[in-house]
Amino acid sequence: MPLVTMSEVLKESIDKKYAVGAFDTMDRVFTESILNAAEKKGVPVILMIVPPVLDAPDADLFMSYVVDRCRRSPVPVALHLDHGPSFESVVKAIHYGCTSVMFDGSSLPYEENVAITRKVVEIAHTCGITVEAEIGHVAGHEGNMLDGNVADESAYTTVEEALNFYKDTNVDCLAVAVGTVHGVYKGTPKLDFERLQEIRDALPIPIVLHGGSGLTAEDYKNLVAHGVNKINFFTAMTLAASEAVRKLMEKNKKLMMTDIIMAGQNAAEEIVSEHIDIFGTLPLSC
Repeated sequence: MPLVTMSEVLKESIDKKYAVGAFDTMDRVFTESILNAAEKKGVPVILMIVPPVLDAPDADLFMSYVVDRCRRSPVPVALHLDHGPSFESVVKAIHYGCTSVMFDGSSLPYEENVAITRKVVEIAHTCGITVEAEIGHVAGHEGNMLDGNVADESAYTTVEEALNFYKDTNVDCLAVAVGTVHGVYKGTPKLDFERLQEIRDALPIPIVLHGGSGLTAEDYKNLVAHGVNKINFFTAMTLAASEAVRKLMEKNKKLMMTDIIMAGQNAAEEIVSEHIDIFGTLPLSC
């Protein structure tokens, strides 16, 4: 099956009230974990690339492998740039074969976020590529995953912001802030389901959740019930893989490198599979 856009992957998610998992990869191990899990479930998936991957010395080789692997998948796969920090990063992702891009201007003043997002939408839509953006600000960042973060209620997305941003940019998907954080959550998450539902009722496009670490299965299900359609997932996946490797090395003094790799890959695949079920992802009907 050819690579598809994120709009294609999410096209039934609003009406059928489910979410599709979006999982970050930076190597072949996680790429195989994510795609194997989705393929065994027979459901669509969003494979996400983080910007440093595109700046690495082996970016050409790695992205050639990723694009080819996605094209060979029997399930619909959207290849997505996660948290593109600039217009240039988006262009680079399109060059490497991403079918979906996120420009993250959430820390910028509103008008600047809108201006750059509009520019991204213009070039991406010309290429038939889906655009995600963010309004409001989800606390934390990918470089501070393990130290812990807390949500800032003053940065939560308002209904007015979400609707105005959509009208001003024509984005295809919108990430909103309703109480989650990137990386490990300090304390217990307090999610604003009422706010989320109001945003869902106001927007005609898929809603994206960033920062799912620390959430329970029930939290995820409630978020989906209140309108989330795409859920970004990474920290818990990498921690599960690391823990599996740690336990293996404590138990066995003599190991092949392949044993270590497979322990991490299998653990990552297992947690991805579990969360595909929690998110309620369904096969596309056509």
